[in-house]
Amino acid sequence: MKNRHRIRLPQIDFSKESESDVYFVLDSENGSEKFRFHDYDRIFAIPGLYEQIFYDRLKCDSPRFLAERLNAVITRAGERVSGQRVLDFGAGNGMMGEALARHGVSRMVGVDISAVARDALERDRPGLYDDYCVADLSRPDPAVMEELQRWHFSCLTTVAALGYNDIPESALREAFNLVEDGGWIAFNVKETFLGKSDGDDFSGLVKRLLAGESLHLHHLERYQHRISVEGNPLYYYAAIGRKMAPWPEAD
Repeated sequence: MKNRHRIRLPQIDFSKESESDVYFVLDSENGSEKFRFHDYDRIFAIPGLYEQIFYDRLKCDSPRFLAERLNAVITRAGERVSGQRVLDFGAGNGMMGEALARHGVSRMVGVDISAVARDALERDRPGLYDDYCVADLSRPDPAVMEELQRWHFSCLTTVAALGYNDIPESALREAFNLVEDGGWIAFNVKETFLGKSDGDDFSGLVKRLLAGESLHLHHLERYQHRISVEGNPLYYYAAIGRKMAPWPEAD
């Protein structure tokens, strides 16, 4: 039976607050508990809570949307998405992997820094990935990197994991460079990361990647990622391209 929880959103207007300050309240027989949206380990530890708040309540659509667009782009290029060897970076509890599996992708490896996310994946979606590595790619373990390199990945996906200091630039670069040249790169970013309204380091990183020589962009599309707690649409960009060369370290 699907787990259902008593979730309350506060009366506070979060529209002008930082994403890291947004929270919801979980009521249970043990009392009420506050969860910030980026308290992923605490959320993943409770079966069904992540899906209920972000997918049922706030209508997150990114895994489905990005998987569909990736399938379309690869098909237009005369290839089969089912034949890809996918590295799902920032895999969490497997929402993107599940979306890819619906399109026939059978070879997938998940990587996430969180052991709690891995445990949630094994609890809720056992057998979805061929392997799942708990690793910090900003400080890569040589043995882990050697094991990942053996997969000869042809595709990298990372969904709702970039920005907000969740993944450092060095970790994203390591994941990018695990994909063989000519492989596919698919990710999403908040719309302000590509606009003038956001001047942080990650915004600059994304712009450099899209404008550089390591990635040839095939598809860029603005779409509704989910709604906010106020019910307003939150827009992201889906970016899909081919890896043309290794992503060099910044000078």
